Amino acid sequence: MNHHIHCIIPARKGSKRLVGKNTRLLLGKPLISWTIEEAIRSSGIASITISTDDESVMEIAKNYGKSIEILKRPEILAADDTTTVDVVLHFVSWLNDKGENVKHIMLLQPTSPLRTATHIDEAVNNYFSNLDKIDSLISVTKSAHPPWWQRKIGENGVLEDVFKYDKSKYKRSQDFPQTYIVNGAIYIIKAESFIKYKGFETDKTLAYIMESNCSIDIDTEFDLMLAEKIAKTYY
Repeated sequence: MNHHIHCIIPARKGSKRLVGKNTRLLLGKPLISWTIEEAIRSSGIASITISTDDESVMEIAKNYGKSIEILKRPEILAADDTTTVDVVLHFVSWLNDKGENVKHIMLLQPTSPLRTATHIDEAVNNYFSNLDKIDSLISVTKSAHPPWWQRKIGENGVLEDVFKYDKSKYKRSQDFPQTYIVNGAIYIIKAESFIKYKGFETDKTLAYIMESNCSIDIDTEFDLMLAEKIAKTYY
């Protein structure tokens, strides 16, 4: 099952909150290796490319031989304000320069190490099964709490609603409709749609729902500790 999806794994060197994030160890294995290995195991990906400015990441990627291509990211795309859109556009341009026929793009972030090849293949199947009706697919997980319960702190430390709602009607969490948050694990899109919308989400984006234990997105030391605990339990 090869659907000619070109997969990019972005791995910038700079990380303010968790230094060296992409090469930190999770159960003794570099964080980025978790994503690389599951991408390789997936049957729905035509090519896998690491986009990075980090020599350490490049050395890890080289261990996987021809399974992984390395796209050295220019300095201008390795800044703190560099967007994922810019990185993916650079990736697409690079593929086009190589003469590749880029029809579908997948983004797998190394900060989602507990996403498996099974998740990837299920997402790919869902994407192609609905391709006549959608532009893209994004993975999500159930929100832990209704967003209506969020508060902001106003003058004098007083709590204020972020979203107004009828508090006489909605009192328990189960009274609210189920909501979902983007978990950062899997993004798939038609290449032409990405170029058009400059992003993965359009008004025709299919949701791929993942369990919360697979949806950890590592950005802090606490996230890494939590991922280690989950990985020991489920993997």
